[in-house]
Amino acid sequence: MAAFARRKAQRLAQPDPSRKRALDARAAELVRLLNARERFCTTSSCDGRVIVTDTDGTGIQKKNCTWLLVTHDPCAKGDLMTALKKATGDVVFKFEPFVLHVLCRELQDAQLLVKPRQHSVAIDSGFRNSGITVGRGGKITMAVRSTHCLEVPLSHKGRLMVSEEYIEFLVHVANQKMEENIRRIDRFHKGLELALEAAVPAETLFPKGPEKRHSVYVHRRKRRTAQEQADPSRELEPQDDTESSLGLFAEIMI
Repeated sequence: MAAFARRKAQRLAQPDPSRKRALDARAAELVRLLNARERFCTTSSCDGRVIVTDTDGTGIQKKNCTWLLVTHDPCAKGDLMTALKKATGDVVFKFEPFVLHVLCRELQDAQLLVKPRQHSVAIDSGFRNSGITVGRGGKITMAVRSTHCLEVPLSHKGRLMVSEEYIEFLVHVANQKMEENIRRIDRFHKGLELALEAAVPAETLFPKGPEKRHSVYVHRRKRRTAQEQADPSRELEPQDDTESSLGLFAEIMI
């Protein structure tokens, strides 16, 4: 707990690494809601955006990339046409949905937001690509993501490759995705508030120290005793103890 608290304090003290050096408006409330809890620490977020980039055609989009347009609100066709006039290379039009990454103190804290085979705040809100990763050092990260995206090339070496009619259609599709993205954020926010309010403290569910070790020992001892009573002459086979261990391990699997 102390190590996580130090890591959280250090991360939150760092300046915002994004281009705008500030939180996106729709993501800000979620970030504050999570960071107010000692079990969570947000690391990155974006509330969804339409972005137009111009690259040098090498295939490496992050290298020599120029942002011609970026908006976190519905896009206007006129703004896109103006941006395209500045193109000199390969222009790509994108819609990128909401994303949020959260460091969690313990595995059950991450499972509060993403639980396979059970109610999931993120997945039920439409963010179906959400999940949990555990790093080598035990760092637990929960990611809220979706596949609700769009990426279309528009020009090559400064030459527009699509019609204005198609651009108008593309803007319409992107704006529909943005509206759905906003609805999903709202659902996630409401679900998250309810989940945090209803959550049982981790210490209650998973006692620390001797109590936890004792509970596991009692569980195995009761199992062994029941088997011995059923057949006093039978000794517990090695695989029986292995099965018990696997059962305990499966209970904490994501």
